[in-house]
Amino acid sequence: MSEADLHKDSEQPKALPGQSAPDAAKPSGPPASGRSLAALALLVGLAGSALGGYSLWQIQQSAAQERQGLQALQETQTQLGQLSDNAQRLQGRLAPLERLPSADELEERRRLLASVQSEQQHLAGRVEQVLGSSREAWRLAEAEHLLRMAMLRLSAMQDVNSAVALLHEADLILQKQDDPAAYGVRQKLLEGLEALRSLPELDRTGLFLQLGALRGQTAQLNTLLPEFQTGEALPEVAGQSRWERWLNELTRYVRIDFDANDNIKPLLAGQSLAQVRLALALAIEQAQWAVLNGNTEVYRQSLHQAVELIGHYFSEENGQSRGLRDRLQALIERQVQVTLPDLAPALQALQAYVDKRETSELEPAEDAAPAEAGKEGAAT
Repeated sequence: MSEADLHKDSEQPKALPGQSAPDAAKPSGPPASGRSLAALALLVGLAGSALGGYSLWQIQQSAAQERQGLQALQETQTQLGQLSDNAQRLQGRLAPLERLPSADELEERRRLLASVQSEQQHLAGRVEQVLGSSREAWRLAEAEHLLRMAMLRLSAMQDVNSAVALLHEADLILQKQDDPAAYGVRQKLLEGLEALRSLPELDRTGLFLQLGALRGQTAQLNTLLPEFQTGEALPEVAGQSRWERWLNELTRYVRIDFDANDNIKPLLAGQSLAQVRLALALAIEQAQWAVLNGNTEVYRQSLHQAVELIGHYFSEENGQSRGLRDRLQALIERQVQVTLPDLAPALQALQAYVDKRETSELEPAEDAAPAEAGKEGAAT
């Protein structure tokens, strides 16, 4: 019997004498022992479930820790393999260095290295000097070429503008040399340049084209008197005498004007008129040639000849011929030749400067050759 049942029996009142005992066949509720067993079984079940869950959790944690340990072990093995490879490579690199040179060998190598560096610097300086001298020599040769071109343009075509541009470029080359010895050359060059700039403006091309335009107008001029043209013979009329027929034939060749107020000049045939126009065109072409060659005498003589031809053979009343004559007379006074300066002193000064420069560059090289030979012998 359990303690609960004993406790319940003690709580029940005992039967007094003379009273009957209560009826045991009519219980008031379920037995207390059944409820206690159910509660105990429930607690046991909950405790078992908790214990099982805790055991499962412990198993899972142990498996995770084992996996992490395996992974860490694999990484450690990989790192050990890499360290082994690095150690082998380091041993391979250190193998040639096991035999280090001695102090004497190191000193000899330092001396040789210093000698090589010194020779390299000397050679670089010589190369730079040679290249610099070559560039300057090329520039001076270019300046001389420009000066010669300017002299050729002046002598052949008297082209002042082109000569000025060429001399200006040559002066810029000498300016970039920045050599006091070149000041004399620049002085001669600038004297010629300023002499060219002070010359009056001479437009040979424009004057040549103007004369060409005037030459084209010669074919449109009219003669002083009507051009002589042979007429057709008058038809014979019945009853004319021989004298009348002969007079009609003569009128084809001879004309008489009794009311003429001007001086009578012989009429020109068609062929003679063409020759006059050709002579006028040739005179103007000769003036064009004189313009290109700068010959003032031939230029003025040709234009005077053209003016005389117009005045002698062409009408003064015609505005076209009068305008052409006036225009030619105005062009006679145009200047086609100027006194050009002499650029030979500038060329001579430039050549002397170049020769002196080349001589001064050769002398140090000749002096340095024996010194270098002595150094090589001492080193040997």
